[in-house]
Amino acid sequence: MPVHILDHPLAAHIITHLRDQTTKPATFRTLAYQISLLLAIESTSEIETEPKVIETPLERMTSRVLKHQPLVVVPILRAGLGMVQPFTDLFPDVSVGYVGLERDHATAKARSYYCKLPPLAGRHVFVVDPMLATGGSAVSALDVIKAQGAVNPTLVSIVAAPEGVAEVEKHHPGTVIHIATLDRELNEKKYILPGLGDFGDRLYGT
Repeated sequence: MPVHILDHPLAAHIITHLRDQTTKPATFRTLAYQISLLLAIESTSEIETEPKVIETPLERMTSRVLKHQPLVVVPILRAGLGMVQPFTDLFPDVSVGYVGLERDHATAKARSYYCKLPPLAGRHVFVVDPMLATGGSAVSALDVIKAQGAVNPTLVSIVAAPEGVAEVEKHHPGTVIHIATLDRELNEKKYILPGLGDFGDRLYGT
């Protein structure tokens, strides 16, 4: 399964401050936007372009523009909301769907409580969730969006555990995954180590 890890000094810098337990929610949100922006750029590098003839101030030339194939970004609620804005800032034609999944802290299983999606067939679909831990939420979200017509969706996360990557590969082989960092392992409570804690709690100060 193709797993792409950001290799950039700025990404390492941002991740360090996201991990730091002294980072306040306001700063955490800014850092989450910055790392998500880098991931949005990296994860869309294979999007098709087409030629367009334009006039510069000096001469006519043929350049490239995005081919018309709308994007859909689907955050897994609630933490995934913190990764949406870079996609909507960058791309002129993007729709946003929502999949609500809540982790049962006793079982570490994902429970669905909300789903609202735009048309997915024929579109580039990006599922965004900052933490790929057990992989349960990602697998459930991929199940849902594929059932609704998505083909070859891309999964974008900030921090991933090897167990989560393996779980996605088991249920959705070949899924392209873009992450900022691959951490060591899950602990007995299924939290990523060294990780950064509960992303949603730190994002929203709850």
